[in-house]
Amino acid sequence: MSAHRVGKGSGLRFSPWNLLLLIPFWVLFTPLFNRETPELFGMPFFYWFQFVGIAVGVLCTSIVYLATRGRGGDR
Repeated sequence: MSAHRVGKGSGLRFSPWNLLLLIPFWVLFTPLFNRETPELFGMPFFYWFQFVGIAVGVLCTSIVYLATRGRGGDR
């Protein structure tokens, strides 16, 4: 007989927290940031928007990690 549990999931489980991982994809929508104005400290929008996008991506990933750690697939 196999040691694998019959009827259990594959270890991948949906968590509503994972939906936060979709937010960083807004940075990939080029028409949103393909411009020069408004400037921030003399830096064109194109550049500072990407810096903000990185910070938002790190924040979302950290929140999802902290909210879902300890919830393993198979126990």
